[in-house]
Amino acid sequence: MAKSVNKVILLGNVGKDPEIRSTGGGTTVANFALATSDRQKDAQGNWQDRTEWHNLVAFTRLAEIVRDYVKKGSKLYVEGKIQTRSWDDKETGAKRYRTEIIVNDLSLLSGRDEGSSGGYSRPASSASSTTAIDQRPPAGQDEYSQQAEISDDDIPF
Repeated sequence: MAKSVNKVILLGNVGKDPEIRSTGGGTTVANFALATSDRQKDAQGNWQDRTEWHNLVAFTRLAEIVRDYVKKGSKLYVEGKIQTRSWDDKETGAKRYRTEIIVNDLSLLSGRDEGSSGGYSRPASSASSTTAIDQRPPAGQDEYSQQAEISDDDIPF
């Protein structure tokens, strides 16, 4: 069989606070929606914004990160795979479908004052579950940048 790829990359804003639950086996699951926007001209030449909503699901450690750091308005970079599941509606008996993005990796892009309370970014192919916290000082508090300006004499070449 030929190789195939199921990869999704999204950059957008969380629409509402994530819903967190645990399965019967104790696995943490986070469900949340991410909005992405596209801008294009209509037939009259006016710019129109189009928002697309994506249903995202994160499991285990990523779900815990979502629980602790993500809330409505957070800007996220997400990588994952697309999956469609189906079930029979209990009331009508009709077949229902839901397309979701299963999150494999995420990066919080919001600053502390923009809704997110941290700067977590999970390494793309890390086998460990260590947390990387953004330890940069807030803007304007970098001691080095407050020193005298650099002149041509300071450049070594």
